[in-house]
Amino acid sequence: MSLLITVGALLFLMLVAYRGYSVILFAPVAALGAVFLTDPSAVPPVFTGLFMEKMVGFVKLYLPVFLLGAVFGKVIEISGFSRAIVASVIRVVGPQRAIMSIVCVCAVLTYGGVSLFVVVFAVYPFAAEMFRQGNIPKRLIPGTIALGAFSFTMDALPGTPQIQNIIPTSFFNTNTWAAPWLGVIGGVFILIVGLTYLEWRRRKAAAAGEGYGSGHSNEPEAAASVGSTVSPWIAMLPLLVVGVGNTVLTHLIPKFYGATHETMLAGMKAPLVTQVPAITAIWAVEGALLLGILTVLAFSFSTVAKKFAEGSKAAVGGALLASLNTAAEYGFGAVIATLPGFLLIRDALKAIPNPLINEAATVTTLAGVTGSASGGLSIALAGMADQFLAAANAAGIPPEVLHRVASMASGGMDTLPHNGAVITLLAVTGLTHRQAYKDIFAITCIKTSAVGVVIAVYYATGIV
Repeated sequence: MSLLITVGALLFLMLVAYRGYSVILFAPVAALGAVFLTDPSAVPPVFTGLFMEKMVGFVKLYLPVFLLGAVFGKVIEISGFSRAIVASVIRVVGPQRAIMSIVCVCAVLTYGGVSLFVVVFAVYPFAAEMFRQGNIPKRLIPGTIALGAFSFTMDALPGTPQIQNIIPTSFFNTNTWAAPWLGVIGGVFILIVGLTYLEWRRRKAAAAGEGYGSGHSNEPEAAASVGSTVSPWIAMLPLLVVGVGNTVLTHLIPKFYGATHETMLAGMKAPLVTQVPAITAIWAVEGALLLGILTVLAFSFSTVAKKFAEGSKAAVGGALLASLNTAAEYGFGAVIATLPGFLLIRDALKAIPNPLINEAATVTTLAGVTGSASGGLSIALAGMADQFLAAANAAGIPPEVLHRVASMASGGMDTLPHNGAVITLLAVTGLTHRQAYKDIFAITCIKTSAVGVVIAVYYATGIV
């Protein structure tokens, strides 16, 4: 019965997310419903002392990352920098290579710190124009954008400032550059196999005489009529600043503050003690995003200032919604992890003897159930990080490998049909699940298999 209660809570949350209901509202309903069926008297204390405690704790750590990432993406967008980057990559790669061009554009923007959602809006007009010119079926656009934005630059490549690569840092005391060689190997695998698959789909459609099609919804204006006058070199600079800034601050912060730092101001009754290793990655990303925002303002202040009031409201609103969604799932995971049914699941997963496969299977399963990479990752690590670390230590596996495997696994089966990014991507492109989800799911399978490749490479070579 306890197992059914736990699985039922997970399925309920998945169902309401699939139907488009707010996770912020229904995550506590699902969690506390499971508690009620287990021990009705525990509902109030669990809600206040566990669910809200974990939810607020997540917001305390990660809300600034969400906010700064959203603002950075917005100023990149309204300054015209993102459009200039898109146009320049298309010129370099060539209009005849539409799929590769769009993947490269998405990868540059995502790895530079731009929100996945902003990337979808920024790239789609150019993807539609290039696919029209190349007479490539429009239904391949979502899969192409998913490969560029939702896969290797989201959580595989070392140093990426996306939240899926930041969350493991606070559990494993690592940084965003953890296991760089494994990340690069996994990223290259995803890119090559993903491009091969999409090109195969394009050739198959061409052989069948299928072109771009007509009568589509949400067709954007032609890219030629919305060009950018911003220099691509200047447009790329903020992304470079974020990448370099993240690297530099990751190394400088521990040297400046030490392992433990005490702050004592005049009004404090006791020193404020900060465990620096646990917070270094978050501070580094926040500082890098601030530098990126200032770089955009330095080169395009007048343009950004005209639209910043409204643009920043939209960015902050999106960041609050995204962070609270993930925080609610984090609180949900913390509650579920205390239930007898979850303990049965955890014990069953312990039957998987390999610690890395255990971690990967757990993270990607929960990411798939919740429809969220960051949510599934948070749930898994909140409930089982100590178990993963203990098993890895016993096997002599560095925590950096745990970080990279967990991060990559979170971006595997998370993109099931109820995933928010998938729903947004299809809505923006004016396509339906029936028309375009098949290719998104194929990219999901490639992404999931890359985790197995990374694990195999680690065991075969010991490379980190």
